[in-house]
Amino acid sequence: MSTIGSFEGLQPVSPKQEGDDQTSETDQLSTEEGDPGTVSGPRQTSRPPSVTESALYPSPYQQPHISQKYFVTRPGAIETATEDLKGHITKTSGEKIQGFWLSTEIDRWNNEKERILLVTDRVLLICKYDFIMLSCVQLQWIPLSAVYGICLGKFSFPTMSLDKRQGEGLRIYRGSPEQQSLLSGWNPWSTEVPYATFTEHPVKYTSEKFLEIKSSGFMSKLVPAIQNAHRDSTGSGRGKGLMVLTEPILIETYTGLMSFTGNCNKLGYSLAGSVGF
Repeated sequence: MSTIGSFEGLQPVSPKQEGDDQTSETDQLSTEEGDPGTVSGPRQTSRPPSVTESALYPSPYQQPHISQKYFVTRPGAIETATEDLKGHITKTSGEKIQGFWLSTEIDRWNNEKERILLVTDRVLLICKYDFIMLSCVQLQWIPLSAVYGICLGKFSFPTMSLDKRQGEGLRIYRGSPEQQSLLSGWNPWSTEVPYATFTEHPVKYTSEKFLEIKSSGFMSKLVPAIQNAHRDSTGSGRGKGLMVLTEPILIETYTGLMSFTGNCNKLGYSLAGSVGF
């Protein structure tokens, strides 16, 4: 296979100091002690630089009232999710989890879907987690030995497409497109698509906590895990090895009415005041 997923606006501001609009006592004394016969022009008082400067968020695209609508940003939400998943995976498979990453999956129809990614020694897990009810809705297991390629790059669309997106992402290939049936290819809920595409989650820059679970950390764990899985696996009919490419990621949508509506309203996320899917 959330190297995954650059989002301008808010600028650092300097809080206004009390008394900035009033002439200081020093200025008043200087005026009073001056030569009575001297006529002076308008004075420009020099003010000390502001003691504090602050920026609301590292990314100017994020605003507090917007980021707080995502349930994943609520206190304890992501921690609860990771503990739930860790306990479930350890109990059911005994796999050792190497890390958790919050990401956005983009399906072949260009729909955004909130996901948690997990990497173990042998498996990549893609989790659909309900941050409202704090429960795992779907967990997809992908053997790392089946992953043969990772593509990093900007998103691209057919020339006549009306539904386009900016930004970069990564795509993880785990099978040949020729092996996909026509039915699964046109089924938006199919899990048989031989690749998965991801980009950064919208709340990536809202806090240090989410910056720590971004895509660059994901790739640093995923690539070595896949290489180790290839070395350990036996009986594969194809040659071992992992291809990591840097090239545009094609999303074959043309009209994209459903994805445009869903992505504008963030229906693929656990969002306050919204009905997701």
